[in-house]
Amino acid sequence: MALDLWGQEIEENELLRDKFIEPPFSILDTKTGSWQKRKKMWSLLGIKSEVGRDCKLFSMGTSSYTNKEEYNDKESTKLNTSIFDPALTEVLYHWFCPEGGTILDPFAGGSVRGIVANYLGYKYTGIDIRPEQIESNYEQARVIVPNNLPNWLTGDSDKVLDEIFDTFDLLFSCPPYADLEVYSELPGDISNMNYPEFLLSYRSIINKACRQLNDGGYAIFVVGEVRDKNGNYIGFVPDTIDAFRDAGMQFYNEAILLNAIASASMRANGNMKNKKLVKIHQNVLIFKKVK
Repeated sequence: MALDLWGQEIEENELLRDKFIEPPFSILDTKTGSWQKRKKMWSLLGIKSEVGRDCKLFSMGTSSYTNKEEYNDKESTKLNTSIFDPALTEVLYHWFCPEGGTILDPFAGGSVRGIVANYLGYKYTGIDIRPEQIESNYEQARVIVPNNLPNWLTGDSDKVLDEIFDTFDLLFSCPPYADLEVYSELPGDISNMNYPEFLLSYRSIINKACRQLNDGGYAIFVVGEVRDKNGNYIGFVPDTIDAFRDAGMQFYNEAILLNAIASASMRANGNMKNKKLVKIHQNVLIFKKVK
């Protein structure tokens, strides 16, 4: 009987994949074979989200964020910039954006979310403060989606959003995780701000972006907790939820993005000396705009 039930579960999950790409559960498991296959398919297109991100980094990548305090300066120079998962991008677009819909990304960063969007027939507008990042994104897009380029805008989102009068079907972004990765020293780059200043600008950007969202549209932010200099979590996830609620959005769904263990096993012994669990997940927060 156990084998029959197990086999039935596998069959039902495959039927869900046929319809939804991945089963629409609150746990998104990036370790599965189907997920890794889709991620590889996207990587074969030549997306290189890390290009153009010459910055002071403290993470092991989107798939395994870690606290910068766990590393000394010598070790931190070996860490790679975070790369957004194209398979996650495809799945969330499929679930929450209408076919051919418009997407706004106020923390664009690398090229992944824009290229995936326009490759699939959506219309993407992303904002990033660093000109070298925007140019890198366009260079990749001209090769991969030359006939349907995403629209990347350069500047401080808190100011650029004041000049955008279009409305959008989906708000989708992965903001800086406070100062976990410092992307530049430019004024207006919230990644180089102390947390109170960061939060003030962050809330303003969220509020302005939500005003550009069509009624009934969804907003999705992929976020994760980070620690302060004393090793305590700062509450970035609940602060993000509060910011969207204050912008008039309804907190509609939450999913846990379960990532590969990667180097987590090697870090576990060291972390537990201070009773810190190794983080191998991120939070996918989904909000809905109602009239």
